[in-house]
Amino acid sequence: MIDHTGVTVSDYHKSKAFYNAALGAIGYQLLLEFPAEVAGTDVAGFGEAPKPDFWISRATAEKPAHQQTIHFAFRVASRAQVDAFYQAGLEAGGADNGAPGPRPHYHQNYYSAFVKDPDGHNIEAVCHDPQ
Repeated sequence: MIDHTGVTVSDYHKSKAFYNAALGAIGYQLLLEFPAEVAGTDVAGFGEAPKPDFWISRATAEKPAHQQTIHFAFRVASRAQVDAFYQAGLEAGGADNGAPGPRPHYHQNYYSAFVKDPDGHNIEAVCHDPQ
């Protein structure tokens, strides 16, 4: 079972705004933030209260931004949340990587959308329930 995950970002403030909007559309919120003086670099944790489970951190010389793109999929409760995630992600500066829709090649009820974050990471919201 995964407890938490995260990604190093090249533009901390731009990425924080992107994730705050895109993940806010699916019920996540910015729960914790640590400045560089405390954590060695700026760090923000998103999730559903009380515990963050997705983290971003500002790239440093010792820990540069990821060179390879990463894929994260967030499971949501409804197709409407998938749609809201996609719209919020685009409005927050993300790039389309797959509009909301069914993807029956994964399974019959798979409904998802993909948005690239400011560093090009492929972020997905997926609903597995029939509507």
